[in-house]
Amino acid sequence: MAILIPSDLNNVLIEKKPIDMDKSEWDRLETIYATKTLVNRLVLKQQLYTFRMKKGEHLRDHISQFITLLKDLKNVEVQIDDEEQAILLLCSLPHSYKSFRETLIYGRDNLSFEDVKGYLLIKDKLDNEFSSNSKSDR
Repeated sequence: MAILIPSDLNNVLIEKKPIDMDKSEWDRLETIYATKTLVNRLVLKQQLYTFRMKKGEHLRDHISQFITLLKDLKNVEVQIDDEEQAILLLCSLPHSYKSFRETLIYGRDNLSFEDVKGYLLIKDKLDNEFSSNSKSDR
């Protein structure tokens, strides 16, 4: 189940009023689309907890979508602690990241979302460089 929101109304979720919109219209849209109801909170939580990287998706895009989900939850006043964000991001990755995931999890005293994101982006950059180097060697 997904929340279907026209792209023009996405600003309501991130609390940015378009310049050409009057206040009463903004208030109406905010009431409809950015309400902090139980249903909205649960749907957004469900999207976060079932979020998985799609086959062929770029890691940077996946992380960006994950961050968007976190921001949407924050906008409806749902706080996900840092360690839980980190483990949710790691668990959203495909099986091919299993050893990477285990390396980050085991033997640590703490795990932060920013650390996991940083390590993933470094891994992605190295993988891309290695891939481009191996293609040029042929």
